[in-house]
Amino acid sequence: MPSVQTFSEENYLKAIYKLGRRPGEKISPTAIAEELSNNPASVVDMIKKLADKKLISYEKSKGVKLTDKGKKAALLIVRKHRLWEVFLLEKLAYTWDEIHEIAEQLEHIHHPDLADRLDKFLGFPQFDPHGDPIPKSNGDMPALAGITLEDMAVGCSGQVVGVRDTSSPFLQYLRQLNVGIGTQITITEKIVYDGSLVIKVGVAAGTTVSKKFAENVLVMV
Repeated sequence: MPSVQTFSEENYLKAIYKLGRRPGEKISPTAIAEELSNNPASVVDMIKKLADKKLISYEKSKGVKLTDKGKKAALLIVRKHRLWEVFLLEKLAYTWDEIHEIAEQLEHIHHPDLADRLDKFLGFPQFDPHGDPIPKSNGDMPALAGITLEDMAVGCSGQVVGVRDTSSPFLQYLRQLNVGIGTQITITEKIVYDGSLVIKVGVAAGTTVSKKFAENVLVMV
């Protein structure tokens, strides 16, 4: 498969892929602009370029959709990004709040067998350090089973299997709470007023976290 020519095009394809995984949401130029923090006019220009390359289709009533060619390109970018995150954490000892930004740059390196060699070198990992599934060379991905912390009932315990928010501030906050992949969390109370939760991390005393926090932590019960 020929590589996508520019970093910008790859970033758009990855954003469209990400937006397309949200159930029931039409991918509009406005949604893409918000995801990439770009102005709508430049998004419309890029949509035309990607459509000309047969990487996406676009109808105003249906929104933007990746073609088969576009999905393959997007999955390769995601595959490289998540493999680089594993490499940076496991082999170079970066922390999980540092690796995303570096992987954003490394994912654009083009070489036909780089991703496959990296995958083999790392022992064929199934998930990245944030719990996201890593696409295989054929596009298949392991299933990620889990619910948000918000959906867990009071008195239940779950093991952290992923996070939806991979921003540095959120990951740094998780580190402060000693929360990472594999951490056991128990919900001891739900505050009706604002949706915040009182949680117990491992055997530590109770900590109050926001509804937003609970929406961004995935657990296996």
